Amino acid sequence: MISLKKMSHTFVFFCLGLWGLVVPVCSRGVETDEMKSTEVMEGDSVTLHTDVTQIHTDDLILWTFGPKGTHIAKINRAHDEIFHDSVDGRFRDRLQLDNQTGSLTITNTSTQHSGPYTVEIVTGNKVSGKTFSITVYASLSIPVITSYCPSNPPSSDTASSSRCVLLCSVMNVTQITLSWYRGTGLLSSISIPELNTTISLHLEVEYEDNNTYSCVLNNPIRHQARHLNVSDFCHTTSCINYAHGFTEAVLRLVLSVLVGVATVAVLIYDIRSRRV
Repeated sequence: MISLKKMSHTFVFFCLGLWGLVVPVCSRGVETDEMKSTEVMEGDSVTLHTDVTQIHTDDLILWTFGPKGTHIAKINRAHDEIFHDSVDGRFRDRLQLDNQTGSLTITNTSTQHSGPYTVEIVTGNKVSGKTFSITVYASLSIPVITSYCPSNPPSSDTASSSRCVLLCSVMNVTQITLSWYRGTGLLSSISIPELNTTISLHLEVEYEDNNTYSCVLNNPIRHQARHLNVSDFCHTTSCINYAHGFTEAVLRLVLSVLVGVATVAVLIYDIRSRRV
C-alpha cells in the first residue's frame, strides 16, 4: 500500500512540477516571503538562504529559476536524493547546495544568471517558499580617453585654435552610465540599458584649462574612473598644424581649378583662331 506520507510528497511534486498551470490550486496554504533582491558583479558568488537551520528526514527543498520555474536543484531527504541540474548549460559546475540548510550558492556568476529564483520548502503537509531576484552586472573596464581637433577647422585667431575635444570611450558594456566630471561637478552623462558594442562621450575644453577632469563609468554597485589634466591630452600645435594643413590644401585646390579653367580657355581660343 502507498503510505500517506508518500502520497503527500507525490502531490507536492505534482504541484511544483506544474506550478505555472495550477498555481490557484496548489498555492493555497503556501507561505511566501517578500522577494529579496541582490546585485553582484560578474564573477562574484552569491548565496540564497532558505533560513532553515536543519533539514529533517521528510523535508523536500526544490529550487527553480526563471519565469518558467525551471528546476535547478533539489534535496529530497525522504528518498535520500540530492541533485544539481542546469539550464542550457548556464549553471554547469556553478551550483553548490548546502545539505544541512538547503541554501543555494551560485559561483562565478555571469549576466545570464540574472533573474528570479524560487525555493519551495515542504515539511510534512506545510509548504513555504522564498523568492529572490538576482542582477549580475558585467565587469567594468577602465575608460579610454583620446583627443582631437574640433570638426570645424579652427581659424588662425588664438581663440578658435585653443579648443580641444576629449573623447571618452568604452566597449561591450551594458546597464551602465558614462559621465564627464570637472572636479566633483557633473558636466554630461549618457546611460546605456542594453548591450552596446561601443559608447563614447565627448567634451570640448580649452587648452589653458587647469581644472582636473574625470571620465567615470559606473553601474549601481561599482565604478571605474579615468582622471586627466588637459595638458596631457591636448597640444596646441596639433590643431594649429591641422589648420595650416587645411588652409594649404584649400589653396592648392583653388589654384588647380584656376589652372584648369585657364587651360581650357586657351584651348578654346586657339581652336577659334584657326577656324578664322
